[in-house]
Amino acid sequence: MSQIGRKIINIPDDVNVSNNNNNVIVKGKLGELNHQFDKNMIIDISDKEISVSRPSDLKKFKELHGLTRTLISNMIIGVSTGYTRELSLVGTGFTADASKGNFLLLNVGYSHPVYVQNPDGITVETPKPTEITVKGIDKQLVGQYSARVRQVRKPEPYKGKGIRYKDEHIRKKAGKTVGGAA
Repeated sequence: MSQIGRKIINIPDDVNVSNNNNNVIVKGKLGELNHQFDKNMIIDISDKEISVSRPSDLKKFKELHGLTRTLISNMIIGVSTGYTRELSLVGTGFTADASKGNFLLLNVGYSHPVYVQNPDGITVETPKPTEITVKGIDKQLVGQYSARVRQVRKPEPYKGKGIRYKDEHIRKKAGKTVGGAA
């Protein structure tokens, strides 16, 4: 049995969960999420608990068991507390500005500014010119948008310049001068 899949999901008081032919709809104070799960998975919603089980021990159902439970749990956390991803810009003159409407303006060392479109359901803030905060209720969407912003200028291993996650550590390489001196 899946160790993750057999865990019970507790539903907070301010969250409402409904299941209609494995189309799970989760409503909370921050918004509403819905997802269509595999029709064979058994999703049981009782008073304040959700349990996920599988119909048999086929490999396909074993794979879906933990995934289904985790996706439902992420939906509940998203509508009750939300998800946040923080990025920082490292480099001389690197700035970000989210006050330009539905775009994030990045000046990251190119000859031109880079505009990144903000998708629906995502809130982007720049508390400082070198910090970006991405907030939303969909964990996958927050992570995907953060990765897209980071892709504009990935951190390079020699000086560490670029857009990185707040908690990310960049392993720096020694340059040619260090290697040639020996």
